[in-house]
Amino acid sequence: MKKVHLNRKIAQRIANGHPWIFGNEVNNVEGSPEPGEMVEVYFHDGKFAGKGYFNQQSQIMVRLLTQEKKVEINEAFFFEKIRQCWAYRQSIGYTENCRLVFGEADGLPQLIIDKFNDYFVIQTLALGIDVWKPAVVKALQTIFKPKGIYERNDVPVRELEGLPQQKGFLSEPFDTKIIINENGLQFQVDIENGQKTGYFLDQQDNHKAIRHIVKGADVLGAFTYTGTFEIHAAHYGAKSVLGLDISENAVSQANKNAELNGLQNIVKFETANAFDALKQWSKEEKKYDVVMLDPPAFTKSRANIQNAIAGYKEINLRGMKLLKPGGFLVTSSCTNLVSPELFLQTIDAAAKDARRRIRQVTFKSQSSDHPIIWNMENTNYLKFLIVQVI
Repeated sequence: MKKVHLNRKIAQRIANGHPWIFGNEVNNVEGSPEPGEMVEVYFHDGKFAGKGYFNQQSQIMVRLLTQEKKVEINEAFFFEKIRQCWAYRQSIGYTENCRLVFGEADGLPQLIIDKFNDYFVIQTLALGIDVWKPAVVKALQTIFKPKGIYERNDVPVRELEGLPQQKGFLSEPFDTKIIINENGLQFQVDIENGQKTGYFLDQQDNHKAIRHIVKGADVLGAFTYTGTFEIHAAHYGAKSVLGLDISENAVSQANKNAELNGLQNIVKFETANAFDALKQWSKEEKKYDVVMLDPPAFTKSRANIQNAIAGYKEINLRGMKLLKPGGFLVTSSCTNLVSPELFLQTIDAAAKDARRRIRQVTFKSQSSDHPIIWNMENTNYLKFLIVQVI
């Protein structure tokens, strides 16, 4: 196996288990490995560091799969890894819908697998794991005997690895609009055309966190996508729920989800620019008991963090102004580039500008089928906050 030798300065970070090795952290490469090939990695003093995918085209030149020299990277390796991922999810209570594989957090860098009951959606976001896609599919077929497997590799990050964007069936074709159950509710998942893998599983635990504050409440939801928070609010006893999203397709799907659960008389969805609506309605002094904000990531680049912070502050300030005294703000951020500390500082600044006092009800991260590895920032990305606004 060809070899990569590291600079002295990163020895401790890699020794502590971080799987990423950047190009500027490599001292030299032995043997001219091909992009996507497995390599052995050694510290500056010659000690073994691990084995991983190599890709000189990528900013991250090596992504480690193991720190054990005796471990062979083959079909059996991927089968066992995926079996372990499933055993872990089952042990913490996820049996129907879950993120089965969460990339680096599960020791399989840049591999995402979402399980929607008997259907699976795969993303292979680096060349090294894309090479092993047949082994991953074979493992899923052996362990689960699924009704269908679909590839959602229509994401720009693949181009940084020299890979094309693509999507399609990795099993026999099937109807890609499926129904899943979550917290006693039903939601349609559009595996082929929905965002990311078709549905956001990372908020499934947080949906339950609103159940007490929405009872008998007038609720406004912004950036609703397909309406999961809003439909949960109606299910948990809200008096009325209005959800806003800029996408007509998302609003159409949200209304169908409301009908699917017999809640169409309580929850309504409308197509609107949430920024504009929140600003206008706060001027009109409209008031709600609960305002829920679940925006997309406002940045995917460190260069644009300040713009993202400004966006988060603006929508939360407007949301607070729309709340009756004693009402509740439910708010999220889904980018790991905004740390939990920075997110809370932004909410605090919004409250000061809105001249409102807040007290924290709960502060959580993503559901635990998306495990967080300490000192691995990209695994800790979702912030979910409920505050009472006084």
